[in-house]
Amino acid sequence: MTRYTPEHERFRDTVRAFVAKEIAPFVNQWDEAESFPRELYAKAAHIGLLGLGYPEAYGGVEGDMMMRLIASEELARAGSGGLLASLFSHNIGLPPIVAQGDEAVKNRVLPPVLAGEKIAALAITEPGGGSDVAAIRTSARRDGDHFVVDGEKTFITSGMRADFYTVAVRTGGPGAGGISLLLIERDTPGFSRTLLDKMGWWMSDTATLRFDGCRVPAANLIGEENRGFRAIMDNFNGERLMLAVGAFGFAQACYEEALEWARNRKTFGEPLIGRQVIRHKLVDMRMRIESTRAWLEDLCQRIDAGENGSRLVAEIAMAKNHATQAMQWCADQAVQILGGMGFMRGTRSERIYREVKVMMIGGGAEEIMKELAARQLGF
Repeated sequence: MTRYTPEHERFRDTVRAFVAKEIAPFVNQWDEAESFPRELYAKAAHIGLLGLGYPEAYGGVEGDMMMRLIASEELARAGSGGLLASLFSHNIGLPPIVAQGDEAVKNRVLPPVLAGEKIAALAITEPGGGSDVAAIRTSARRDGDHFVVDGEKTFITSGMRADFYTVAVRTGGPGAGGISLLLIERDTPGFSRTLLDKMGWWMSDTATLRFDGCRVPAANLIGEENRGFRAIMDNFNGERLMLAVGAFGFAQACYEEALEWARNRKTFGEPLIGRQVIRHKLVDMRMRIESTRAWLEDLCQRIDAGENGSRLVAEIAMAKNHATQAMQWCADQAVQILGGMGFMRGTRSERIYREVKVMMIGGGAEEIMKELAARQLGF
């Protein structure tokens, strides 16, 4: 029995047409320019991509997890993780606001972001640590009706272009119990940003953020003071699942490019796909893709059905590892099948090959995911 309804398939057709018209023809140009037009946010919002799954009261669009899987799969066909990372950075910046923000903050932030008029980002990682969120050092000291923020964040997606930043700060004592979330806006005095150069994700602006005595209204507190750690952990689950879905899509993009190349490229008088060794590489790629697809579809359906708990957290962590390993395998095999062309900039497989590692590290590295899964499974 198919997991997709006619509505799902209509949505797939819409996203695929959008990618073919608005993204695929320009993706190489944007990658070389290390940026993409800000107008793309509004275009994506127009077909419901930015608001997918968010409350309609704030400009969101009704949609289940299967639709989010479809969107990521189709967008990955363009072969750019950097585009997905920045175009959808609000999907990690907004959920804490949706879950815990007060109405004033929601009404100020959500509508313009979901309409593609403003950009949202999440700022957790610091120069001294990534996955150890309980050890963050950026401080927010209460001073009347403001917090005074000092510290640094790094590796922040949409760090240069964002308008709203959901920032993890220390408002209390050491450990997880002293962490809060603050909304900090780009024009806050004392807030500066520095662009970072990367191996991949070229068109995604990634930055180090610096807060020097930034005065942030206390009304910008997201949720309760010193209760931000749980919101961050919950947010990570969604981020990891979407990273897994993206990795699946990129693995498939590599497979499709390699298959097309193998059918059209001739060696010693016959198509490359006539070589048994090439056919076996393609079968191995397809095997990993289909197992990843089945796992992710199952997870999405279970989430839509309301499942939560330790086992789901463990499976999301394991699925992220499985999906990114499938992406790594398929990128490597695709470049090998393309041969010299696979080493040339401009092919999807070359770009995806460069972007594998950030998918395996972002949202929690493989080693962290294994330990998280082990603990959630009780061993």
